[in-house]
Amino acid sequence: MRIATFNVENLDTPADETNPSLNQRVPILKAAFERINADIICLQEVHGQETSAHTSHNPSRVLSALDTVLAGTQYEHYHRAFTKTQNTPYDKRNLVILSKFEIEAEYQYRNDHIAKLSYRKVTANPPEMRAKDLSWERPILHAKLLLPDGSKLHMINLHLKSRLASNVAGQKNGFSWHSAAGWAEGYFLSSIKRVGQALETRILVDQIFDADPDAKIVVCGDFNAAPGEVPIEAMTGAVENTNNLNLRDRVLISCSRNIADSTKFSHLHHGQKNLLDHMLISQSLLTCFISAEIHNENLHDESLPFSYDSKYPESDHAPFIATFNL
Repeated sequence: MRIATFNVENLDTPADETNPSLNQRVPILKAAFERINADIICLQEVHGQETSAHTSHNPSRVLSALDTVLAGTQYEHYHRAFTKTQNTPYDKRNLVILSKFEIEAEYQYRNDHIAKLSYRKVTANPPEMRAKDLSWERPILHAKLLLPDGSKLHMINLHLKSRLASNVAGQKNGFSWHSAAGWAEGYFLSSIKRVGQALETRILVDQIFDADPDAKIVVCGDFNAAPGEVPIEAMTGAVENTNNLNLRDRVLISCSRNIADSTKFSHLHHGQKNLLDHMLISQSLLTCFISAEIHNENLHDESLPFSYDSKYPESDHAPFIATFNL
């Protein structure tokens, strides 16, 4: 069984001066999907397209851009779970799980296990007189799959908050910040959101283990964090951190440990190779884990001068795939 995670980068139908058209992207993404050859694939940044019935009060969207990419591939008729708002896909950055196997149940969580935080920005202009709610923008997508042997597989698809600084009133003009302190506070807020999503994910994983100590769990997606950083440490729950051997069976293992350092990257930024896309698995899946791979041969660094998105119809993230013997 092959399981993959892939941030397809702003998959949408409209084209403009800064983004390639869907027609340009379809053959390249279709080839990438066919090479991935997954039984289960978790996608990030799948935008929703408005239908003729769409209104601001009653949104109506479909995933037609994704349907166009998948047409004629093995994934076209896969079972599907995706994030929703008011029972329709989000406008931007939906999470999608495509599965050859039946989806028995699907859930999404956004500040369901952690109440919204309160925070008063210290560099805002004008100053904030009271604390305001601080929540994450993107939910966690959880699907329970029914495998051919009758067992259940918990697929958890994530897109953690990006490293870009969150907005601070009066501190930003377009892409330019008025002060280093304002940018630092925005960066701090993004870090809180990213770690908060990771904590909510770990609480969810513990709840699954409470119900079934031998549960098969995969947590994957675009974590916007490198190995060893706080979000990943929070989700893995290593014994080195908990100092409790009784929690060993609840430790999640990173499949990237199986990949050579020379090819262990899924994103390029300012010439730096980064591993931002991950797959964490439960101990019950480690016994049948064979190998992991990252298809990064065609990856481009879109942060370099004159490297506009319009030049690159492929994604700026590489697919991460793990193979299991089930």
